[in-house]
Amino acid sequence: MTDVIPTTVEWTPPDDPRTIDELMMTALCETDEDLAWDAISTLHRRGTREVVDRAVALCRSACAVERRVGADILGKLGLPDRTCLEERFRTLRDMAETEQDHRVLQAIVAALSHLKRPEVVAIACRYKSHEDPQVRYAVVHALIGQTDREAIATLVELSRDPEVHVRDWATFGLGSMIELDTPEIREALAARLADEDSDTGYEAMVGLARLGDRRILPALISERESGSVCVYAVEAAALIADPGLHPLLIELREWWDVAPDQLEEAIRACSPGPTEAT
Repeated sequence: MTDVIPTTVEWTPPDDPRTIDELMMTALCETDEDLAWDAISTLHRRGTREVVDRAVALCRSACAVERRVGADILGKLGLPDRTCLEERFRTLRDMAETEQDHRVLQAIVAALSHLKRPEVVAIACRYKSHEDPQVRYAVVHALIGQTDREAIATLVELSRDPEVHVRDWATFGLGSMIELDTPEIREALAARLADEDSDTGYEAMVGLARLGDRRILPALISERESGSVCVYAVEAAALIADPGLHPLLIELREWWDVAPDQLEEAIRACSPGPTEAT
C-alpha cells in the first residue's frame, strides 16, 4: 500500500467478476499500488459479512502488511451503505492502542477518519506529534471537519508542521472545511500567509478571506504586482470583496486568462459601485 492516503481510486464496475479470495490476494500481494487499491475499493463495495470477517482477521494478524490491508478495507467498507460501523470502529480503536508499525498506524488513523465518529478525535490527537509525517498527515484527515476544541487545537498545531503536505492540509482544514471563526484560527491562518510553500499560503489566504480578515490585502496586492497570479488569489479577492482591489482586478483582465469567469466574479464583488464595475 502507498504511504499517502489515496484521494482517488480508479472505479471498478460493481459486477467485477473476481472472487473475494482473488480480491484479497490482489490487495495483499499486488505491487502496483493502483491495482491493489482497485481491489480494496471493490471489497468496499461488496461490504458483505464475509468481507468484514476477512478484514477483521487481517487486522489481528502478526504480519504488518496484512494488518495494514485489513485497516484499509475496514475504512470505507460497504459503499455506499456503510456496513458494521460499530464493529469496524472497535477493531480499529483496539489496533490503535498497540500498533507500533508506522505504516499500519497511518492506515488505522486514515480508516478511522472515514467513520466520522466523535471518539475518533481523541484517538487521532494522540498521534499529532508522531515522528512519521504520514501518520501526522492521517491525523489531519481524521480531524478535518471536526469542530471540538481538541480537534481545532491540534489542527492549529499541525498547521505549523515541518512537513509541507501536513501543514498544507491542516491549513486547508482550518480555513475551508469548518465554519468556525475564532482568534486562534485567524492567527494560525495569518501565520501561514508567508509560508515558503505557496499552496499553504494560498489556503491561508482563502481561509482568511472567508472570515473577512483584511490582513490578506497586502498579500493580494503583492500577488498582483508579482506578475504571476494564482486562481486562489482571485478566489480570495472575491471573498474579501474589498473595493481597493477593484482597479487591480480590472488591470488583470488585460492578460490573465486562467479563469476568466472567476475573475469577473471577483471584479463584481469588489466593485465600489455599478458605474465603476467595468
